[in-house]
Amino acid sequence: MSVDATMPTPVVSAPGTNSSGSSTGSNNTSSTSTQGIADNFQTFLTLLTTQLQNQNPLDPLDTNQFTQQLVQFAGVEQQLKSNEQLKSLIEIEKSAQSTQALVYVGNTVAVDGSKAQFDKSATWNLNAPQDTSATINITSANGTVAYSGNFSLKQGNSSFVWDGKGNDGTQWPPGSYTLTATGKDSKGNDIAISTEVQGVVDSVDLTASPPLLSIGGQTYTTDKIKRVVRPSTSSS
Repeated sequence: MSVDATMPTPVVSAPGTNSSGSSTGSNNTSSTSTQGIADNFQTFLTLLTTQLQNQNPLDPLDTNQFTQQLVQFAGVEQQLKSNEQLKSLIEIEKSAQSTQALVYVGNTVAVDGSKAQFDKSATWNLNAPQDTSATINITSANGTVAYSGNFSLKQGNSSFVWDGKGNDGTQWPPGSYTLTATGKDSKGNDIAISTEVQGVVDSVDLTASPPLLSIGGQTYTTDKIKRVVRPSTSSS
């Protein structure tokens, strides 16, 4: 296991319905389009015209009431059309989220958290507000301490890479492990050290809303990603 003062850039790789329906009516009163307020609006105008044609000349209907009814009906019509447009915007946003999530597949990213999936190696990113002497503990899924050690951390970001070996040299099996880091300053006061999990995005669940990224057996939304770690390139 080791602590690096710079962000790790491992070379990694990862493999990397529409439904439609139509309805047909068996008579002339049904259609393939949805029966909406617009159709009722035409019916309303027909009824209104009929009322006007058959009103009592000695006791005519109040035209102000007709005007208010027309305005209200038009307002409802406009609101329903706005709702349809909002649905279209939501679908566009979902499509954009899916496209954004797919970009991360195969990339190494860092997300907030302390639980990482170990398989040959596991990497955590640490952030110390100042130079500190830190105690790092790694525990297995059942709470057993797999590794413990003391390290000097510089202010800022650093990384801790665990090779799966315990303090006695025993190789621990693949699985989920949790890292906790406790820092002390020169006066013995506690220092908060934040942790991030680093891993490869191996898949994305587009059926979820928002889409979920799978990183080392854990799922995260795209807003949890703090950074993308690109592999280092060597120049000759």
